[in-house]
This record gives sequence, structure tokens and C-alpha cells, in this order.
Amino acid sequence: MTAPAGPGPAELDRFPDRVADRVGRGARFCGLLAAPAADGTHLVAVLAEAGGLHTESAVVPDGCAGFPTLTARLAGATWYEREIHDLFGLEAIGHRNLDPLVLPLAPGSSRPWPGSGKPRDAVELDVAPLPPRLRGEGVFTIPYGPVRSGVFESVEYLVETPGEDIPSLRTRVFYKHRGIEARFEGMDAADGTLLAERTEGVASVAHAVAFAGAVERLAGVEVPEPAGLVRVVHAELERIANHLDSTIRHSEGAGQAVAFARLSLHKERLLRLRARLCGSRFGRGVVVPGGVSSGLGVPARELYAAIDQLQRDIRSDLRMLMATPSFLDRLRGTGVIPADLAQDYGALGPLGRGSGQSDDARLARPYAAYGRLGHQLFDPHPEGDALARQRVRIDEIEGAFHLIRQAVDRLEEVGGGAPWAVDVGDRVGGEAVGWAEAPQGEVFYFVTMDDGRLTRVKPRSASFHNLGLFHVAFPNDILTDFAFIEASFGLSIAGVAG
Repeated sequence: MTAPAGPGPAELDRFPDRVADRVGRGARFCGLLAAPAADGTHLVAVLAEAGGLHTESAVVPDGCAGFPTLTARLAGATWYEREIHDLFGLEAIGHRNLDPLVLPLAPGSSRPWPGSGKPRDAVELDVAPLPPRLRGEGVFTIPYGPVRSGVFESVEYLVETPGEDIPSLRTRVFYKHRGIEARFEGMDAADGTLLAERTEGVASVAHAVAFAGAVERLAGVEVPEPAGLVRVVHAELERIANHLDSTIRHSEGAGQAVAFARLSLHKERLLRLRARLCGSRFGRGVVVPGGVSSGLGVPARELYAAIDQLQRDIRSDLRMLMATPSFLDRLRGTGVIPADLAQDYGALGPLGRGSGQSDDARLARPYAAYGRLGHQLFDPHPEGDALARQRVRIDEIEGAFHLIRQAVDRLEEVGGGAPWAVDVGDRVGGEAVGWAEAPQGEVFYFVTMDDGRLTRVKPRSASFHNLGLFHVAFPNDILTDFAFIEASFGLSIAGVAG
């Protein structure tokens, strides 16, 4: 996993071709990041291939202002290059739009350079309104956010419209930027796990599993089977909660008051069950490097009874909701992401599987105990609209209950004799990638450590990857479809802004 230095600028010029060639041979582009190093700044492209996530690297020499853009070859690289420009000041040469994304700095401000380990100067933000792109009679601009009705995260959508159609939409997420990547520096693995859980709160378990997985690869340890099974239980409960939340938001937007109330009740019951299992409604504190902090906090028979009742109630209410014409009409044909575009961008999770993509890290790159469990395979939905994404979530709720039962069954078989965690050691060093299938899709962590301390940690959430597709979901939709398209993406802005 170590990023090779490369012979120099010529190797940097070939970097986009090397990455694109691997994608052309069947790899999926997962992300692009930068990491400071003694010989310059390493660019690391992360690619999904058989058996895991792998990297392709090049070096931007010190004093070099930028690197050749990957976006011309890989559409999904565009937001990554904008983020690198914000955080490192490196220009993706040939990129047509390097508007600030996660950190809009005033001219002359120093960049944070996460991974450098150096003290940061105070930065001055440039939050001036974006200039309009559309001009003409009757065209007006709606700055939707960063503060809006309901309990939503701070994000600004700049909608430009001549009335109902939305030909132009831009997104500014920097209001949620917390400097997460720099915060990891100098931490040990245990504290790093606590921070990973808070990188994207709605996917706390998935982030912790991905981060811990990278540390465990560096340490060369395998998580005990009981610990892997406990991770599966908490990860699947997290999946159900997130998918319910997206459906709740759809129900609210469609004026389905009964469905909204009942599904909200079921979500609350689920969160309380999670609290009974581990003391946290969000599953925090469960995952530790090398395993889990403890077993399940309730007897198996009580857990079976709770999930049986929850599944019956959720299934019944979802069946009625999905037979309601006025609800289906708001989702059908709304926010369409064509299959070829989803493939080009490497769309993740329900967004990708609602547009015909089938990749799922639990199956393609098993981690935790997923490789020991059977799985209910569901065909992706090819329609690409908000309704297809809703159907994917319903399928995955059923599959999550199935996986939870399998994991608990297996826990009963293996018993509690094995330790819940193994020691990863306190002198870990090197570079590795860990991953997990969050409810929003694949999340990965690029982690470098030196003598047991974190030197560079790059979390990449599915929310960041998928939000780059948000603006293309609107060409055939109108302003009143906005709430349904946003809910169907199911994203966390905190996971985007970092």
C-alpha cells in the first residue's frame, strides 16, 4: 500500500492515464487524495478492484503549482480535485471549475495541508455570494440555505431558475467544515476511532469499522470472529435507521402524515434498541482497533423478539406507503440518474444501486464477519429515479434484518470464549486503506501511522462522492421536486465537508 515516489514530473504527467487505464480494465474510481511527504506531495487515487481497495500514486514535487487533471478522463474526480485545491492549494491543471468547495479562503490565506503536522495559521474565509451563471429575462437566483426550515445540516444550494425548471444548481458545503483531517494528526489509534465515529454521525459504526480496518491491516491482525459478528449487528441496525430516515423525509415531503408518524416511531424504537445494546443510540463506543469493546448488551432471545416485532411493523407500514398512489407519483421519474452516468461517476450505495449498479463492499470486499455470513442478494433497480432508490432501501432493510439474525445465530454458536478484541500494538507504522459499506454507500479511510501515531488520515464518505452527482439529477425536474431528490440521495453534509 505504500505510495511509490515515482521518478519525477514525467511520471506525474502519466498519472491520469495510469488511473484511467485501470478503470478501463474494470476498476472503479473511488477517490483522489493528497498526502504531504518528504519528496513533495503524494497524489493517491483509490481504486476498487478484485479483493479490496488499491492505490495508484504519483508525486507533485515541491515548488510545483499543480498536477494534470483527472477529471478530463474520469468525471468522478471533479470534486476531489476541488477539495485538494482548497486544502493544499494544488491546481488541477485543465480542470474547468475549481470553485471553493470545503474551504473558501480569501486571497493570501495559507492552506491547512492536512498531514503536514505543522501548526496552522488562522484563515480568513471568503464567503462572498457566488456570481450567477444564468442570465436572461425572468431568470432569478434562490440561495436555499445554509439555514432553512427543519432540522437539516448547514448547506447552501444556489438554485437558478426561470420559473419552475432548474437548469443550474450549485452546492456550497463549507459551513460544516470542521478540519477533521487535521484533527487526526498525532492521535493514537484508539482516539482516532472516537474521532472517526464523529466524522459523519449518521454512519458512526461504518466510519469506525473502516478506520479500524486500516489500522488492523497495518498491525497485521485479524479481528476475532465474535467481534466481527458484533460489528455486523451494529452496522446493520445503523443501515435500517438511515434508510428509515430517508423514507421519513419522503413521507413528510409528500404530506403522508400517518406514514411519517409511524415510521418516525419505528426509527425511535430502533435507536432505543441500539442504546440498550451498547449505551449509545448511534452505536458509538462499540468498535475499537482490533475488535469491539464488548458483546451485545441484551440476551439473544430479547434481541430476536425486538427485531422480529420491528420488522413486522416496519414491513407493514412500508407496504401501505408503497401502495399509496399520491406518494409514488412524487417519486416516479423524479431525480433520474441514468445508468451510464452512474457508472461513469462510480455512484455508491442506494444511489448507484437505484441506477443499475451492483457494487456492495459487504459482498465484493467482505470485512468484519460478512464473509462468514450468507446474504440475501437483491437485484439493483435500473430506473434511476427517486422511486428506484426508495425500493433499494426497502430491499436493504429486509436484508439488514436477515443479516442481524444470521450474526446473532452465529454468535450463539461460537459462544463467548474468544476475546472481543486483539492487541494491535503501540508501535504501528505504514500506510493502508480500510473500508465499509455505510448506509449511504462505500466509505474508506486512507491511514498513515508512524510509531503508533496517526500522521495522515483521509476519510472519504459516500456522501462526498455521491453529492457530486446531485446537480445532474434536475434537468427534467421542477423546484417542488427538490425535497424528494435531496431525501432520495440520503446524504450527510458533515461527511462531505470534513
